[in-house]
Amino acid sequence: MTRTATVERRTGETNITLSLTLDGTGAGTRDTGVGFFDHMLDLLARHGRMDLDVKAEGDLQTGGHHTVEDVGIALGRAIDQALGERAGIYRYGDAVVPMDEARATAVIDISGRGYLAFDADLPVGAIGNFDHELAQEFLQALAANAHLTLHVAVLAGTNIHHIIEAVFKAVARALRAAAAIDPSETGVPSTKGTLT
Repeated sequence: MTRTATVERRTGETNITLSLTLDGTGAGTRDTGVGFFDHMLDLLARHGRMDLDVKAEGDLQTGGHHTVEDVGIALGRAIDQALGERAGIYRYGDAVVPMDEARATAVIDISGRGYLAFDADLPVGAIGNFDHELAQEFLQALAANAHLTLHVAVLAGTNIHHIIEAVFKAVARALRAAAAIDPSETGVPSTKGTLT
């Protein structure tokens, strides 16, 4: 079973082409024009074991907001498509990731219901053209469009780069665990019979 998807999203603000293979190695290229975000997508792909190609052109003269949010929408839709009927998956995944002094946790339920709980007090500021608040915006778009219940919490940290990096790694590892194939599961892991 090959779990892949390709999504194109074109708006008056962005032009995005994204391809995803859920069961990969982290291969691919990420080019959004937002350097720190590209780095976070690299982490998401590598630690999530997803092959991910992203090419995004956006109205960066207004900041990175539209580009980051729309990539979240496109990636969420690709994950949703690649998961298909969700038969045979573990469904739940969690991870706690340290990054030097920072520590973040992510818990995922591939529930069919998009929801983000984001427990982090990120200071106002930016890393390059990536405003700190865009971490939450990206995850909100991802959860809503992949139909994930996603809980993220920052448990420790003083360096904002380390904190956001720990968040992305934790989300990647939790998603990898939740989307993995469970050899003991013969159908959709829900008493309702559906996760879509």
